[in-house]
Amino acid sequence: MHKLARQVRFSINPFLAENNEGFNSYASKPAGEGFSIFLELSVEVIGKVEPATGFVVNVTDIDKNVREFAVQVFDERIRQDFYRGQHIGFSVLAELLKSAWKKLDDKFGTAQLSKLSLKLNPFRKMAIDLKDFEMVYFSEKFEFAAMHKLWNDDFSEKQNFEVFGKCANPAGHGHNYIVEVTIKTPISKNDFHICDFEKIVDNELIKLVDHKNLNADVNHFCKTIPTVENIVVFAWSKLSGKFGKAALHCVTVWETDKTYCSYYGSDNSE
Repeated sequence: MHKLARQVRFSINPFLAENNEGFNSYASKPAGEGFSIFLELSVEVIGKVEPATGFVVNVTDIDKNVREFAVQVFDERIRQDFYRGQHIGFSVLAELLKSAWKKLDDKFGTAQLSKLSLKLNPFRKMAIDLKDFEMVYFSEKFEFAAMHKLWNDDFSEKQNFEVFGKCANPAGHGHNYIVEVTIKTPISKNDFHICDFEKIVDNELIKLVDHKNLNADVNHFCKTIPTVENIVVFAWSKLSGKFGKAALHCVTVWETDKTYCSYYGSDNSE
């Protein structure tokens, strides 16, 4: 079984009577005109490869169906609420994702729609998936800078450098870490506010680790080696249970753009 993903980018300008279709789907199609609302819908399908084509689904068909059936869902609601001067909040976006799913669900032949993710900006997204269709997942990225040293006092100096290499440098070394926090909440029963979410992450995690020597300034890492694997578990422990009706689903920590670790706590599933 294969999982295929396709990102479809589009822009909506509610100030104009209709959208400019454009010719560059890599940037956005519809293209928008002047100041427009840019969105990116990521579509994941699962299925078997067809021997005759080598495809699970032809991605041009994904593009066509998203632009024909899903884009109009967002376009109609954005225009409607714009003209009425109404805010398009988290609950509305969640319902729009669900409506888009229903429009696309039978459009991919023998392949099955497994996940829809809506990118709201480069660092924030929301998604629904096949495993729990009544839940919406919200993710946002944060950053912090910190230094650490990877060292085990039970090892000899030689062992430490054999195991940890340059990361065992006695003076330590630094990283610009990225943390993505994902929560989940029922689509129909949420009172989610982004500022509340951000304040919790900032107070409960970022302020503890930002511009700190993890080994010396964070009590947890006085006895625990601050690898990315252990940092992500620490982040989970600080954030779990802090989001009211929403549940923490996953924390991902990037140590570099090539190295990251995700932790799902007791969920243990992607």
